[in-house]
Amino acid sequence: MTQTEISEYYKILSADFPEWLNEYINTKELQTQKYISTTCGTYYTSLSKSHAFYSSLDHSIAVALIVWHFTHDKKQTLAGLFHDISTPAFKHCIDFLNGDYEKQESTEALTTEFIKKSKDVTKLLKRDHIKIEEIDDYHIYPIADNDTPKLSADRLEYSFSHALFTYELITPDEAKEFYDDIEIEKNEFGEIEIGFKTKAIARKFVKLTSKMSIIYRNDVTRFSMQFIADILKRLKDKEKITVEDLYNLKESEVISIIENSEYRDIFNTWRTAKKIHVSKEKPNGVYYVHQKSKVRYIDPLCQGERISKICKIAKAAIDKNLSYKMDNYIYLDFKLD
Repeated sequence: MTQTEISEYYKILSADFPEWLNEYINTKELQTQKYISTTCGTYYTSLSKSHAFYSSLDHSIAVALIVWHFTHDKKQTLAGLFHDISTPAFKHCIDFLNGDYEKQESTEALTTEFIKKSKDVTKLLKRDHIKIEEIDDYHIYPIADNDTPKLSADRLEYSFSHALFTYELITPDEAKEFYDDIEIEKNEFGEIEIGFKTKAIARKFVKLTSKMSIIYRNDVTRFSMQFIADILKRLKDKEKITVEDLYNLKESEVISIIENSEYRDIFNTWRTAKKIHVSKEKPNGVYYVHQKSKVRYIDPLCQGERISKICKIAKAAIDKNLSYKMDNYIYLDFKLD
């Protein structure tokens, strides 16, 4: 994946790039996001089929472009841009570290704080007559974000970018086909929401995102995220890394700390492993993971109705996704003391 490919992807999302956005993108706080992968550390192991490093900054810009495309509203667009400003290294692994592995929202509470402490961001907001409370919570804008299983700019973007770059499941032309079929509709609650015009395209989207939803919480992903979280917790307890480091260092720099610690060998075993071990019974004498994870799924609108209500194939794909079990013990052949 090259910057040119990302730029071409951005053009699909918004043919007119809002130049005013660049000053915000170039602030120090957002630029730190370019060193954080959206795949929560799984990019670094051979266990994962992750093909590309797509950054949290790439994702944030793309979310902002989707919001801009559908609203042309600066405040909503900035809310989309800043929604991950408080994301630490390894992203949702830190939610696992905080014990928040099913909701994965523990780091979002810091968004306001990160914006407030940025002199550059607050200066730009003051110049543009925008209040912090108008852009620090993208949940107030239903095009930017909403509750599962609705479709929002955030959910749409990570579906597109992961399918395009990370797992190579679709082409740019297919992404454009999806995007060109999207419109703003009213949902069953009378709220505005992103939806599809065409049943066949909505069905295709659901089949794709249902497949990726399982990847987001499969055995490899759950093991990897908890494993990284547990190593970081041990390093923090031994005062070899701080919570602040996770917000200030690049992922590559955090990896260097791990590789210069007593956890180097097991970390490299994880990085080079080709297969994860799975058992219904608790394994003895090895480090294992045995827990659930956040269930991400999308049941989008199509002509004002949930696609699951009007398409049996889409409903079957969603049901298969939701029936995925997370009760296995997952392990590799090492201990983590």
